[in-house]
Amino acid sequence: MAGGGGDRMQSLGYGTELFSLADAPYALLRDLIAQHTGVLFDESKRGLMADKLSELVTANGLTSFLDYYYLLRYDDQADAHWSALMNRLAVPETFFWRQPDQVHALANVVAPAHFTNHPRRPLRIWSAACCTGEEPVSIAIALAEAGLLNKYPIEILATDGSAAMVERARNGLYGDRSFRQLPEALKARYFQPDGDRWRPIERVHRGIHWGVVNLARAAEMEPFATADVIFCRNVFIYFSDDAIRRTVRVFSEHMPHDGYLFLGASESLTRLNVDLELAEIGNAFAYVKEGRRQIAEQARTSAFQATVARDAAP
Repeated sequence: MAGGGGDRMQSLGYGTELFSLADAPYALLRDLIAQHTGVLFDESKRGLMADKLSELVTANGLTSFLDYYYLLRYDDQADAHWSALMNRLAVPETFFWRQPDQVHALANVVAPAHFTNHPRRPLRIWSAACCTGEEPVSIAIALAEAGLLNKYPIEILATDGSAAMVERARNGLYGDRSFRQLPEALKARYFQPDGDRWRPIERVHRGIHWGVVNLARAAEMEPFATADVIFCRNVFIYFSDDAIRRTVRVFSEHMPHDGYLFLGASESLTRLNVDLELAEIGNAFAYVKEGRRQIAEQARTSAFQATVARDAAP
């Protein structure tokens, strides 16, 4: 724990070594990690940062956090070290059907309206922090339930900053904790047992395209940010305000004029002065481009109603 005074430090015993995260290396690593990943370890998370990094310090044969800072900055294999760090920072705590109002809004309002307004254009959906894959699979299930997944051209892009998480998602094996909110009827319909775990059926898993994207790097994001719908949920709770602004700027500059951004329930952009505004879509909230809120709330509902009437016609 941090104590008072100018030379305060935090110590963590790890194996046979004792690493001390003193003020100077803490500040250097905090700022470097925030710059490269967006993740901010403020003073309240100083001990967590020490815990996360100690294993990497040891694995690289180093004896201090300052040595690890220089490794990230100057080593010839810096890209590999950053990849290992991204894997270490990943938080694999998610589940199917998280914030279901948003996937319902996508499947029952946004997607039908898109195909009404753009009948020849595929619907591109980007799960920008897919973790182990529960979010994009939930999206595919919701679209299948709405009768859209195989009826219309739909692209689901799923990325994460951690290559290890993406590999687990691509493999597609899930334990009981991932199903704690998914209705049993949907589990029975869209998953099949594989040993003591469950695997999504091919129809909902095969159309998901997996990749590694760092949300702090504009060049990596830009090809994906052109998606019609972006899910970036439960990521910004870890980011600095400046990192959030930079990431959202890439989203807003590249997403279509009638695009949507869904965030986590505890995340908000309203205090950050970004050029997106909050709109109510169905029973959920999403961010749309400035000036689009009223149009999005009214036109999308009308388009959905028109689609339902068209599909019901003999």
